[in-house]
Order: sequence, then C-alpha cells, then structure tokens
Amino acid sequence: MALLQISEPGQSTAPHHHNLACGIDLGTTNSLVASVMSGQTRLIPDQNNNSMLPSVVHYGQEKMSVGVDAYQYATTDPTNTILSVKRYMGVDYSEACEFKNLPYKLVKNGNNVSFETSIGEVSAVEVSASILSTLKDRAEDALGGELKGAVITVPAYFNDAQRQSTKDAAKFAGINVLRLLNEPTAAAIAYGLESGEEGIHAVYDLGGGYI
Repeated sequence: MALLQISEPGQSTAPHHHNLACGIDLGTTNSLVASVMSGQTRLIPDQNNNSMLPSVVHYGQEKMSVGVDAYQYATTDPTNTILSVKRYMGVDYSEACEFKNLPYKLVKNGNNVSFETSIGEVSAVEVSASILSTLKDRAEDALGGELKGAVITVPAYFNDAQRQSTKDAAKFAGINVLRLLNEPTAAAIAYGLESGEEGIHAVYDLGGGYI
C-alpha cells in the first residue's frame, strides 16, 4: 500500500520508509477523511461503509456519541446535541450570542465559547476534537498504523483565532497538523491532480453549512 511520504525540505525519505498521513475535511455539516492507498486518493469509510461523518456530537448522561449516532438526538435532545460547531470555532461569547434560534445555553470561556451540557461545560474546541478523533481512529484502522500527521481544510475566510482553534482541536484529538489548507484551494488542487487537463478552469467550493 503506497502512502504519502513526508520529508523535510531538501531531504528525501528513507528507503521503504513511509509515514502514514491523511487529509481531513472538517465540515460544518459533514466531515470526511481520505488518504493515498495504492497510489490513489480514497475516502475512508466507517464500518458501515459510510464516508461522510455528520459533524454532530451528543453529550448524554451515560455516553458521548459522534456522527450518525449523535444526529438522531438532534430533535429529541437538542440542548445536548451540538451541530455546526465549526461556526463557534475561535468566536467570542458576544459574537456567538448573536446567532439566532439556538437550543444551546452558551457559556463564556475566555476568548472562546462553551456549551452547557448534561455532563458540564464543553468548549467548541473540545466538540471539534471529538469529531477529529473519530476520523483519526477511522484512518488508523484503515491504514493499519499510527498517523504521523494530517492536512486539515478550513474556510478561506477563517481568521487567525479560528485557525488556531482548529489546530487546538486537532491537538486535543492527538493529531499532528501538517498544514491547514483553505477549502477552495484544496478543491482546486484536487481537480488539477485528477484531471490532468491544461487550461483555465473555475473551481467552486459549495459548502454544506447551514444556519
């Protein structure tokens, strides 16, 4: 299984030595993880063969759930089911309070915001870390080893605080961030790698975020 080789600039990787790495799209609505396998970039599905992971975390009294299992609580237990957490990354309390019709009780957490849940206060960074950790486990199971790092996509409009919060979430999840890549840039790179065509093309990133 040929995987991405990572080396310092000007140096080559050791012969037959491959570092396991992946790319993560930490989306507002859904998240994905992919890697290079046998020379091809492939999405990594879960045990049910679903590639998309709903970006949802539910904090129940007895356990925390992520993804499809968490989404089912969006209507039955909305105050403890965090959706669209990406909108709260690197956002201060006053700005977060401007979001309308939210089921959550928001709590001021320094320069960031936390959610009051059944298990206590949980920061936006911690919620995102749970999503990233699920994707990390999925990748390591598929690749058969420990990840050395990941490239994570972020919206092009993300400011420094939002980008730092994304890095903090990855650190909580035990992921070494190789690079944060703007989402439209990632789309353009992916198109160029796969098409092999020459010319001028417009590549649009149609996000799935919702209010």
